[in-house]
Amino acid sequence: MDLTVHIGNLKLKNPVMTASGTFGYGEEYSEFIDLNMLGAVVVKGISLKPMEGNPSPRICETPCGMLNSIGLQNVGLKRFLKDKLPYLRKFDTKVIVNVLGNTLQEYVRLSKSLDDAGVDAIELNVSCPNVKKGGIIFGTDKKALARLLSKVRASVNKALLITKLSPNVPNIPDFSRIAEDAGSDAISLINTIPGMAIDIETWKPKLANIIGGLSGPAIKPIALRMVWEASKAVKIPVIGIGGITSTNDAIEFMLAGATAIEVGTGNFINPRLTVEIINEIETYLQKKSIHNVTDIIGGLHGASSNNNLNN
Repeated sequence: MDLTVHIGNLKLKNPVMTASGTFGYGEEYSEFIDLNMLGAVVVKGISLKPMEGNPSPRICETPCGMLNSIGLQNVGLKRFLKDKLPYLRKFDTKVIVNVLGNTLQEYVRLSKSLDDAGVDAIELNVSCPNVKKGGIIFGTDKKALARLLSKVRASVNKALLITKLSPNVPNIPDFSRIAEDAGSDAISLINTIPGMAIDIETWKPKLANIIGGLSGPAIKPIALRMVWEASKAVKIPVIGIGGITSTNDAIEFMLAGATAIEVGTGNFINPRLTVEIINEIETYLQKKSIHNVTDIIGGLHGASSNNNLNN
């Protein structure tokens, strides 16, 4: 079976990647899986300077998912380039770096530095709901998003440019088209959805930041719908994220139009999940007598792109 997929000019050995923020910098999972088997490692979001993140508690379980308010804690660009990237280069796996900034200038500086360092792709985080400023402003404002992407596009020469879109917009096709028109090579979606939880014994929020990002199986139907809508709106590849905890989930996203998928919260439940999905996709293709995994991308039958919530 041929599991190869292409995201722009980036060739992946298979369509299974890791979602930023759920896989550390790759090394943390190396005792559980062979990183060489992955289509790509998407590392924890990187900012120009180190970030301590939000105060604890900042994670809590919810029915069919979890809330997190990590606040984008990370080692910063300098240490990533010095300590983290060299380790990832030991493997025959594409390296995608998620980046975040508070200003347009920070995004440009980060992207240019990573491009110069030779990373395979940059995933622009314009959609994180867990910080008080920065990315989400760009992700929910059409003009701000277009300007940001145009500036970053002009600063990046070699690395593939992926835009991670926010689900907190009224019309995901519109924002998908903006990303495409502004020069993004691909889009990934969705990021977490803002939510909260309350302890009924203490009457206090379960998260110190009160609001966090909901992830896990609970958001999968929303993510799947948005991936389908986005894939109908643009010609660039779409990467599906949101509640993927099984091979069936991954295949659903590909049938809806995703060229590749990112496994997120599922990594916490089963650290070997990515590799299991890769192996089981191959089994699924054999069962269906399908030689190339690309043949299932966008293969959904009986669905019209004209459907809307009022039908």
